[in-house]
Amino acid sequence: MLNSALHGFAMALSLIVVIGAQNAFVLKQGIKQQHIFAVCLCCALSDAILISVGVLGFSELVLLHPDWLNIAKYLGATFLLIYGAQHFHQAWKGEQHLDVTQDDVPCLWKVLLICLGLTWLNPHVYLDTVVLLGSVSTQYPDTQLYFALGAISASFLFFFSLGYAARYLQLIFQRPQAWKILDLIIGCVMWSIAISLLK
Repeated sequence: MLNSALHGFAMALSLIVVIGAQNAFVLKQGIKQQHIFAVCLCCALSDAILISVGVLGFSELVLLHPDWLNIAKYLGATFLLIYGAQHFHQAWKGEQHLDVTQDDVPCLWKVLLICLGLTWLNPHVYLDTVVLLGSVSTQYPDTQLYFALGAISASFLFFFSLGYAARYLQLIFQRPQAWKILDLIIGCVMWSIAISLLK
């Protein structure tokens, strides 16, 4: 029981830690101190749903219907290319700065829609959570639930740690140059993922 939970935790953490579109977005919201709890909860709950679906055996359905992944692949690539272009544009304009008293906090629904897009339109998320974790969970036929709970715990721990630890970078991001670098990095991450999806 404990062994399967720990294995699920370690497997999920190793997959989530790799920098991706979701992580970059959570990091940026954490630095800006904008809707952190909602963004972290959105990411963690999305992972929890996908992990549960994978463990319940839906990974086999995804493998039987590869067209689903193809549709998600092209939608995701388009979304990431547009989102990455926005960050390149922000880096070029160089107008971003950190102002803790700023009143132009974006609407929660807009932030959550971007967050959901970065999560649910990314085929890698399905491959990692539904297919990979779903497949590995079959090694624990009697304790799959504990494997899933371990994986879900890793997701919650990672996203909330990333979101709330980002505040320690605020001093650095009071300089516009730091935002330019972050926007360029995020843009590169988004476009590299998009290109990898189209290959």
